[in-house]
Amino acid sequence: MQKRPIQRGRPAGTTTFDAELAQAFGAAVRALRSEQGIAQESLANLAGIERSHMGKIERGEHMPTLAIVFKIAKALGCSSAALMTATENQIAATQP
Repeated sequence: MQKRPIQRGRPAGTTTFDAELAQAFGAAVRALRSEQGIAQESLANLAGIERSHMGKIERGEHMPTLAIVFKIAKALGCSSAALMTATENQIAATQP
């Protein structure tokens, strides 16, 4: 019996994108950024990511990777846990 080769990545047709979570995370990032008076372009530069990607994250169009979450948190001067707490608060505020 031959072993099947291991294929990297997700199985075809699967996705990890969750629109509600992406929008809540983006709103949390935008709120924290606005509180500190940081421009979106400056935050993207501090985090080492493209400005257009930061805009898509803030609008909830992209779900950031774990590495990007850590970069954004560092650029905002907070922990990733604080960023996740802000995201959870955004979700709680939108649910009845």
